[in-house]
Amino acid sequence: MKLNNRLKEYRARLGVNQQDFGKMTGVSRQTISLIERGDYSPSVTLALKIAKVLNVSVEDVFYLTGGKKDDKKDED
Repeated sequence: MKLNNRLKEYRARLGVNQQDFGKMTGVSRQTISLIERGDYSPSVTLALKIAKVLNVSVEDVFYLTGGKKDDKKDED
């Protein structure tokens, strides 16, 4: 499964560039760029910070693709 994101879209709605958004979340512009391109998966901590700054849930920004829809684990 692949981690995808809508970070660029949400950042644009906020009206800030990558440099400023990096400062808001405590990372570099390069890190924001890598996340937006899908070349870097953020830590849980960073994903939570990003969602908090954007005032949305983590699931609004980050989502998985490529998995089987009916792939269920045993629920004992």
